[in-house]
Amino acid sequence: MSEQKASQRPQRGPGGGHGGPPMGRPVEKAKDFKGTMKRLVRYLKPQRAKLLTVFVMAILSTVFSIVSPKVMGRATTKLFEGVMAKMKGVPGAEIDFTYISHIIFILIGLYVLSSLFMYVTQYVMAGVSQKVVYDLREEVNHKLNRLPLKYFDARTHGEILSRVTNDVDNIANTLQQSLTQLITSVFTLIGIIVMMLTISPWMTLIAFVTLPASAYVAKTIASKSQHYFKDQQRELGELNGHVEEMYTGHNIVKAFGREKESLDKFHEVNDRLYDAGWKAQFISGLIFPILGFVNNIGYVLVCVVGGLFVTHGRITVGDIQAFIQYSRQFTQPIVQTANIANILQSTVASAERVFEVLDEQEEEPEQANAKPLANPEGNVKFDHVRFGYKEGQTLISDMNIEVSQGQTIAIVGPTGAGKTTLVNLLMRFYEINEGKITVDGKDIRDLKRGDLRSLFGMVLQDTWLFNGTIRDNIAYGKEGVTETDIVRAAKAAHADHFIRTLPEGYNTVLNEEASNISQGQKQLLTIARAILADPAILILDEATSSVDTRTEVHIQAAMSRLMEGRTSFVIAHRLSTIRNADLILVMNHGDVIEKGSHIELMQQGGFYADLYNSQFTGRNTEKEIV
Repeated sequence: MSEQKASQRPQRGPGGGHGGPPMGRPVEKAKDFKGTMKRLVRYLKPQRAKLLTVFVMAILSTVFSIVSPKVMGRATTKLFEGVMAKMKGVPGAEIDFTYISHIIFILIGLYVLSSLFMYVTQYVMAGVSQKVVYDLREEVNHKLNRLPLKYFDARTHGEILSRVTNDVDNIANTLQQSLTQLITSVFTLIGIIVMMLTISPWMTLIAFVTLPASAYVAKTIASKSQHYFKDQQRELGELNGHVEEMYTGHNIVKAFGREKESLDKFHEVNDRLYDAGWKAQFISGLIFPILGFVNNIGYVLVCVVGGLFVTHGRITVGDIQAFIQYSRQFTQPIVQTANIANILQSTVASAERVFEVLDEQEEEPEQANAKPLANPEGNVKFDHVRFGYKEGQTLISDMNIEVSQGQTIAIVGPTGAGKTTLVNLLMRFYEINEGKITVDGKDIRDLKRGDLRSLFGMVLQDTWLFNGTIRDNIAYGKEGVTETDIVRAAKAAHADHFIRTLPEGYNTVLNEEASNISQGQKQLLTIARAILADPAILILDEATSSVDTRTEVHIQAAMSRLMEGRTSFVIAHRLSTIRNADLILVMNHGDVIEKGSHIELMQQGGFYADLYNSQFTGRNTEKEIV
């Protein structure tokens, strides 16, 4: 199995909720709202029947909820008429409690039906949203498996994980809550207007008078608070970054005595955050009191005009009560619809980020009839290979290397010379531009990537261990291994002794960062994993860089036994470790500029000799050579 770097955690923003942003908070907008929305809707098409059910249930729930105040008004009217008749001394006058109780039962039925239909709406919509997001996650996951390594090299792991988790969750939340809320808000608004018109068109007109004022207030305050919310988010991001940096580098801060500077920086950013946050919250908080004031003016006008209409017998007291309820509820669906519009902007922006992943160019397709090598030997050949990470920029111009089974090939050169690039090409993490690479005479492009990579065992300078037991981490190198195999590999890597000194031995659970063991111990475990994998070809990138000198001697001996009969590529910076290699490739600027054995290269007195001697300044290099 090949080693890869551990994925970083996604950098989450403040807050854990996925609801709509408060009024005034800056909303991330999509670049192509219409196109992305159409594409998102296509994911809903297989759920058409359930969506129709949601639509109908939401409308019925809204209808029963809207009708209730009008029905309640009848009970109020009957009660008012009975009381007034008694006060006037009308013979036989009494309150018709039978009629009123009948109305109450009807109201209870309406409310129960409204709640029941809303429950069905939420239940069905939960299934729809989760199925859509499930399909989307599956598609993204399969896409990530087909993306080339260059995609991951060009982006932070946190950004990729944020798209797969946070953005997809944002879509799920909107489908679950905001979609049904949008339907109910729109139909509530329409229903309220209809019911108000049936009671009194004139009073409806009066209620509408306050709408322009409410809209103006909301827009004005929101635009003013927007600036401060942006400042708040910027300062919050800076504060989070500073705190994370200080805590992750806590030992360094302590070692250099920089606590005061760290605190001063924290207080400075925290003060700016407080100032921006206070202004943002205060200004955005004004919107509801001012809107309440405007609405109360409309409420007073409705009450006055309604009272005049009642005295002239144009409408009943119950209708006034119902109308007042409607007028108080009138602005709520408007505010909800406006807030959902913001949420939709954010959701479509999230969908756009997810679709960007789905639209990325994939790895070149594998041949359908590709067959694995039956008995891999490890003969490797680079035949006129040309490669560049960017189009028009060639890193490797014409590489020709031939490696026979069992040879140890050392690759040396300064940083950026192309050593790791050679390994990336060999394992098809990147595709070559021209030429070909063969293993046992077969072009690696004629092999499936999984079959090709199973031929290699890798031990990198950057260790990769996952959250699990030490036993599982070692066994990750090969399927179906026994406890004896694991222990044998650990002993060969000189890891068995330190493992048994741990409280739980091989059952010791490594945390997510594997920080409960030392860097050198991590390296030993990855070497044990490579030994267990028993590959045809080994790739070692400074495999012993993190262990002490004594342990290195033991590991070098173990690695020598492991490398017997296997083709091995060794990337080395300490040239003393590769003097016994069968062939040393000296790379610079992407090309092999020298090749030969250690003695041959030293006798040439070229780039390798200069590089080697520079590492042993002051030592008898001639003595080191012989």
